[in-house]
Amino acid sequence: DLKAFERRLTEYIACLQPATGRWRMILIVVSVCTATGAWNWLIDPETQKVSFFTSLWNHPFFTISCITLIGLFFAGIHKRVVAPSIIAARCRTVLAEYNM
Repeated sequence: DLKAFERRLTEYIACLQPATGRWRMILIVVSVCTATGAWNWLIDPETQKVSFFTSLWNHPFFTISCITLIGLFFAGIHKRVVAPSIIAARCRTVLAEYNM
């Protein structure tokens, strides 16, 4: 019975890995784009001279990537990225109570 549970748990976590990998790549790409856009936004001398919204309007790459990153977090990308590790940690916690 324990072997079947272990096999099913391993199957389930392995099934989540491809989707988790894709979400991690999306998160990395959007994060790098946001960081690059932020760097360009901060080193632009015009940023200090104009209003905040004008500055964002002048840097559409940063604005779009930042909105995308915020949207991904509101959509729950952080849960999708760490789901397998959360499941494994919770199973370890529960099984530790039964000395398994």
